[in-house]
Amino acid sequence: MTSLKICLILHSTRSDNLGVGALTVSEVEIIRDIARDLDHPIAITVMDWTDKRTPYVGGDDITIRDLDGRVMINPRGYFAQARRADLVIDIGGGDSFADIYGGRRLRRMFILKYLTHLARTPLVMAPQTIGPFTNKTSAFFAKLSMKLCAIVTTRDDLSTKAARDMGVTRDLVIGSDVALRLPYDAPAKTDGPVKIGLNVSGLLMGGGYTGKNEFGLQMDYPGLIRDLITHFQSLNAEVHLIPHVIVADGRNAGEDDYRASQALHAEFPDTVLAPAFDSPSAAKSYIAGMDFFAGARMHACIAAFSSGVPVIPMAYSRKFAGLFGSIGYNHTVDCTSETAEAIKSKIIAGFENRAALTDETKTALQTGQSRLATYETALKNLCTKLIASKP
Repeated sequence: MTSLKICLILHSTRSDNLGVGALTVSEVEIIRDIARDLDHPIAITVMDWTDKRTPYVGGDDITIRDLDGRVMINPRGYFAQARRADLVIDIGGGDSFADIYGGRRLRRMFILKYLTHLARTPLVMAPQTIGPFTNKTSAFFAKLSMKLCAIVTTRDDLSTKAARDMGVTRDLVIGSDVALRLPYDAPAKTDGPVKIGLNVSGLLMGGGYTGKNEFGLQMDYPGLIRDLITHFQSLNAEVHLIPHVIVADGRNAGEDDYRASQALHAEFPDTVLAPAFDSPSAAKSYIAGMDFFAGARMHACIAAFSSGVPVIPMAYSRKFAGLFGSIGYNHTVDCTSETAEAIKSKIIAGFENRAALTDETKTALQTGQSRLATYETALKNLCTKLIASKP
């Protein structure tokens, strides 16, 4: 029996950003579940950037190929891989299908998308944020690519609206974030002080990628984090500083949550510094042991949410409210429009009402999983057709 050959693009098996990694691990879990249901072998090739970290996805069904500029433009590189594949799945790094992150990132996305279309291989857009597109040219190519895709899946209602506002009229699958499926080991419950997890964003501690506050925060993020630590320690709670972007080789150190957490731990030695996790599932397993969680990395918040931990997401872009709001969990605070004092008050209120938030989490998680199942069903149906068409 010939394996169904699936190529993953704009995923990563070894990103320092464990959120991007969570998408890949979860996507592979979904594909493997489909293969088991269809009783058909699969061969997954991940076109991955050359990060230094050891891959946290592996197995006999996984091949990892480095994706650099030469591979992208060499006819014997990605184009040949796309032609060999029965199916290409693109997750856009979760939120990169937009022009707000600069032209270079978007051009790489378009190159991969249009090489796939040129190879005449079905392209699936896995659940991801769509937009915003502020440039007419990028909006045109984004709209055309979506028209050519076999499946287009949004992960929140704001992205669905953005696609429609762009003039996309085709059927869309309304999904949710695949990281809701990220596997983890549930920790044993222990006695002791209340455990509060704080995910400290190294990116926001340093003022963004450039240090010039390009995310438009209207508050003092470092000051807020220090105030939260001080407040929760005054309640004799055990405050855990939990990184979710962990830079392995010293590059892009300004994005490193672990370095930021180390500095805060030195300042507040009674905090608990979480490990420099080597995989997204390891991070989620740790986060699942918290009694309450707040953070500015969306997938750290998803790890808490999907393991039943009451969470207050601290948003710096619309993807937070889009994702959580779409499944009925309306406890996101907005660091781009609210004051530090207002955010602190909401986080403290969330902690005090964590039992009610836990109940809301359960209901919203069921909604998210139901929405995600629509993507899984659409992907399974496509795989069924592709298997039936194979000689």
